[in-house]
Amino acid sequence: MAANKSQGSYYTLFLVACTVLCAGIYEYSGGMGKLLLVVGAAGLIGSLFGMLGAKSLEGRTALKSSPGIMKLIGAGAALLGWVITLFGMHLTPSVGGRIALALVGIGVSLFGILVVLPAAFNKNAVWKS
Repeated sequence: MAANKSQGSYYTLFLVACTVLCAGIYEYSGGMGKLLLVVGAAGLIGSLFGMLGAKSLEGRTALKSSPGIMKLIGAGAALLGWVITLFGMHLTPSVGGRIALALVGIGVSLFGILVVLPAAFNKNAVWKS
């Protein structure tokens, strides 16, 4: 996840801050929940600014730029699969129909994740030049 110690520290702060923020949202009605919410939000913002500062420590990226439209199509296919799965529950009252639509949604998501996205990222891969 992290290329150097600085990035690792900010990533750890990010994870802890997200956990504290979620605890603050859960316990928002009490005073301790509001305190956790503020501390978590401050830690989250601090970690994000720290990550922006540590980004310059990275070297050159291994991948060349790849076609953005292919990435969007892959992400859209993955999202469409979830939409099919979630809204399929409201389209039919039968269990068999819901299972069929869930399987179709999972198939569409897997197609986007396992076929379209790798093709988009491998189109201009470093080892192909």
